[in-house]
Amino acid sequence: MTDEKKQAETQAEKKDVRGQSDASGHEHDIESGEVVEEELVEGAPVRRKGIYLLPNALTTASLFSGFYAIVSAANGVFDNAAIAIFVSMILDGLDGRVARLTNTQSKFGEEYDSLADMVAFGVAPGMVAFFWSLNNLGQVGWAITFIYVAGAALRLSRFNTQIGSMDKKFFVGLPSPAAAACVAGLVWCFHIMEPASWLTLMTIIVVGGCGVLMVSNILYKSFKDLDMRGRVPFAAILLVVLMFVVVALDPATVLFSGFLLYALSGPVFALFRKSRRSSGESA
Repeated sequence: MTDEKKQAETQAEKKDVRGQSDASGHEHDIESGEVVEEELVEGAPVRRKGIYLLPNALTTASLFSGFYAIVSAANGVFDNAAIAIFVSMILDGLDGRVARLTNTQSKFGEEYDSLADMVAFGVAPGMVAFFWSLNNLGQVGWAITFIYVAGAALRLSRFNTQIGSMDKKFFVGLPSPAAAACVAGLVWCFHIMEPASWLTLMTIIVVGGCGVLMVSNILYKSFKDLDMRGRVPFAAILLVVLMFVVVALDPATVLFSGFLLYALSGPVFALFRKSRRSSGESA
């Protein structure tokens, strides 16, 4: 009788636990393996399953472009590898804007985008530069590459923790897409040239410098305060046409020069602000 009583109590406890789990929905969610997020609908939290297809498809395309860049560099096709990184930049800029326009932002999308950025703008540029030039330097080559990859990881982690707490007009540290564009632009510009000591030195400076600038506290203009919806003079469209023409003439040189100037603008303006502050204190 005692054993039967214990079995009956155990079964009753299991039923209670199962009933509580089913009522809360947690056990069902864990078993299904589905993504579940809470959203506020008219002030009340609502649990929704699944992910949004369109923005996450663009993020997947960006991830694929970064992966393709690594494979192309490993096979010695460095121009395609560099172009693939620029394609990742375009797709990375689209997925967030599409999510905001279609009101399909989600926590899953943010995390997925950050991981895709790590591959496309962290690992891919570093590996492309390594296969192209730095692998001839032995341990120094992979050390420089790791500085860049680690800098990208730290930059993305810091950016994720600072969302909503920083001035949207500025980035703290060189943005990882801009750093990737500097590295990819360098490879795209000089991939047809024979290996030379000056080119290797330039690669070390660009790759290592971008890695350090990403984790620095230097402020960079974000251009998020530009009003793209407002009216502008008719002549402004001529500047846009001229910009497309200049880029089309020599995309590699123009893009590399433009992003390199942007990377250098941070330290230059930081020194300018520091000198103005020092002169003001002395006065």
